[in-house]
Amino acid sequence: MSDGSDRAGDAAGDTPADAVLDPAADTAPEHGVGPWEGPWPTEPHFDPELLAEGDRRNVIDRYRYWRMDAIVADLDVRRHGFHVAIENWQHDMNIGSIVRSANAFLAESVHIIGRRRWNRRGAMVTDRYQHVMHHEDVAAFTAWAAAEHLAVIAVDNVAGSVPVDRAELPERCVLLFGQEGPGLSAEALAAASGHVEITQYGSTRSINAAAAAAVVMYEWCRRWA
Repeated sequence: MSDGSDRAGDAAGDTPADAVLDPAADTAPEHGVGPWEGPWPTEPHFDPELLAEGDRRNVIDRYRYWRMDAIVADLDVRRHGFHVAIENWQHDMNIGSIVRSANAFLAESVHIIGRRRWNRRGAMVTDRYQHVMHHEDVAAFTAWAAAEHLAVIAVDNVAGSVPVDRAELPERCVLLFGQEGPGLSAEALAAASGHVEITQYGSTRSINAAAAAAVVMYEWCRRWA
């Protein structure tokens, strides 16, 4: 039976990721499905609590009424060959959204470099279905990547970066993203074997970090998924 952890707030005390913050919350439409109608399925991946009460989680239809650990196990046999890493020096609010996109594009794992704590609200509880690792600093992260034989691809619009649609994106790699505003640190840029950027056409110098991450993950999936 599910422990209900994906329907509650995280242990660090952040606002529950699935909480509705709209003042008109009582008029917001509900998502998901109600209690199971008819005889209950007997396969072990189904959660009796969800079958009885309904499943309001942000999951695709394939995983309705499934136990959380069963969903993770199913994802694990299908995960893609890329990882996602984020420098976390300024407690960037975008990290949660990047984790959510990593789940959507089925990244192998997400790596937080620097501060261990990060704001989970933007992840919309998808971090419970996504492997997340922590590295104290860039040196520890790059040592891990080298041991795993993974190329580190830095995503930042710095001199020498190649537009992502023309850049090499290895099938097994780590896509490394920086903080909103300052981007990647000099140490992280130096540790990467490749540097890519997203072509832009307007007046702004950069796009939102979470949006940039989604674009690059999609480009990897377009080539390899």
